Amino acid sequence: MAQEQPIAHTPHTEITLDQLGEIQPGLARLMAEVSDRYWILYYAAKGGNWKLAALQSSELEKALRIGAVTRPRYTAHLEAFIKGPLTAMNRAIEGLDWDAFESVYNAGIITANAYHREWNHEEIVWQLPDEPPKHLRLTAGQ
Repeated sequence: MAQEQPIAHTPHTEITLDQLGEIQPGLARLMAEVSDRYWILYYAAKGGNWKLAALQSSELEKALRIGAVTRPRYTAHLEAFIKGPLTAMNRAIEGLDWDAFESVYNAGIITANAYHREWNHEEIVWQLPDEPPKHLRLTAGQ
């Protein structure tokens, strides 16, 4: 007799464990979030809004860690990015050090684009938009 799967009950439907697994985001979906957070992170730090920069870095790391769970073949690169450029950015954020931040941020772009090439996605070349996002106040203070 086949073992029944656990069922999640929502107000709208019932979902099996396999269905929950199938809808977990892969890197393509997560990278849209990562890209936006990386963009906001830069302009928040540039505007001296270090608290927002720290928040974006933290949320960016969470998204990358989800990617490592749902797409384990990328774990080594995702962890290397977290432990390398992202950790260095966090140190610069903690030190309120714009020059150090900008340097390591740009190194992070180079690193990410190298990973894209290694993953046979050379068509993906991330670049910092020339303009800050307009939906958030990115400068420090009220």
